[in-house]
Amino acid sequence: MTGPAVAEGLWAWTPGRGLAPAPEGTAGGRLLVADSWLLREGRVRAYARHRERFSRSCGDCGGPRSRRLTAFWQDVTAALPRAGEWFPRVELAAGSLELRLLLRPAPPLGTGVRLWAAGQSDPRTVPRRKGPDLDTLARVRRRARGEGAEEAVLIARSGTVLESATAGVLWWEDDTLCLPPPRLPVLPSVTAALVQERALRSGVRIAHRERTVAELDGREVWLVNALHGIRPVTGWVGRPMRVPPADRAGEWRTWLDSAMEPLPAE
Repeated sequence: MTGPAVAEGLWAWTPGRGLAPAPEGTAGGRLLVADSWLLREGRVRAYARHRERFSRSCGDCGGPRSRRLTAFWQDVTAALPRAGEWFPRVELAAGSLELRLLLRPAPPLGTGVRLWAAGQSDPRTVPRRKGPDLDTLARVRRRARGEGAEEAVLIARSGTVLESATAGVLWWEDDTLCLPPPRLPVLPSVTAALVQERALRSGVRIAHRERTVAELDGREVWLVNALHGIRPVTGWVGRPMRVPPADRAGEWRTWLDSAMEPLPAE
């Protein structure tokens, strides 16, 4: 698709014809793959990595071949708005294997987050691929909001913290930046990877550690994702948990905001 950017809504993609408004009633239903990011005035963080993760996930579940995915991404990139704040999502629909673009305005961005400390046993069926469990995770978040929090921790059967319903979980132990071991069922987070790379460049020690919610008491804990970037946990709901000042978060948030780059000219 060449020409003006698409309007808000769901757009279906057809090879050779590009993006067109999806038929009414298409929205909803199970997704095989999804990926989303913050788009601000035509700038985004790690756009190529989102593209790579989406394409890899499509390959993992028998989706379109790479040539078709390349053409889809070219049309998506050309269509995305270069003004305003948006939260686009690319999708591979279950059943039809249709590639789609959902263009949504970005919601208000948070600088902190209240976390449901009671947590939620991990309900996902495909934890390493974003898409199939989005509806399930939306229900988890609604339950967390009912408890007075914005997010819920997902917990393994062992009690180990995995991630939240929409974000990776990182925390600090003294001067060490910690996160769950990659062998655990966690989504490969683009934003967490960016944070780890900056830590390595800065000489900050990184450790993969298994921790329960109780073992995060008194720690500086962050939720990280492509929409909000870094949000320090400012309160725990459901159990008495101490929250120290988020001394490190401000500097890292400033750095992450500066990492936004213009969309490629495709």
